[in-house]
Amino acid sequence: MLGIFGESNKKQLHNIASLIDVGTFIIITLIFHKLWWHYAAEIKSVTAVINTANWLAHQVFESSFWLINHFIDPTAHTEPVNTILINNGYIAVNESCSGLKQFYQIIVLFLLFPGPWKHKLWFIPMSIIIMHITNIFRIVALGIVLLWIPDYWHFIHDWILRPFFYVVIFMLWVWWVERFGGFGRMLRKRVSDEKK
Repeated sequence: MLGIFGESNKKQLHNIASLIDVGTFIIITLIFHKLWWHYAAEIKSVTAVINTANWLAHQVFESSFWLINHFIDPTAHTEPVNTILINNGYIAVNESCSGLKQFYQIIVLFLLFPGPWKHKLWFIPMSIIIMHITNIFRIVALGIVLLWIPDYWHFIHDWILRPFFYVVIFMLWVWWVERFGGFGRMLRKRVSDEKK
């Protein structure tokens, strides 16, 4: 079927497929966020969810504090309930800092997006690990901010490091689309098969 199209038409079809990929990513992301915030109270009322979020927050706290204390500020110390004290400021790592929402977002995104299941089985857990490391990096970066430029803490927290999560998710998605799935990849394979 695609063999009847010239090269320029095949490029246009590829561009359309790429736009469909991006549109699908945006739609899945927006629907996920809308549902998450609409049902946030119900989600957070599930004991297993809140326990997991608290456990993850503690893991992020422990790893971040270790890195801050050993490599950035040896005078940093902690207070109960996952709080790191640095330079007369503090970072409280609570359940909303756990990364659990982003884990769910990754699971939903890659389960719904086209691609081979044999790759989804390792790509999703790997993406979750990358997001966990990203979260630790975020808290450590906030520690650096508290130490060196504390006046910018809120700005960097809200406008740089919080959106950074979504930059990482987008980069993981681009990796997935370029390597394993998506409508553009399906179209390229179909064009390639028809050339044979």
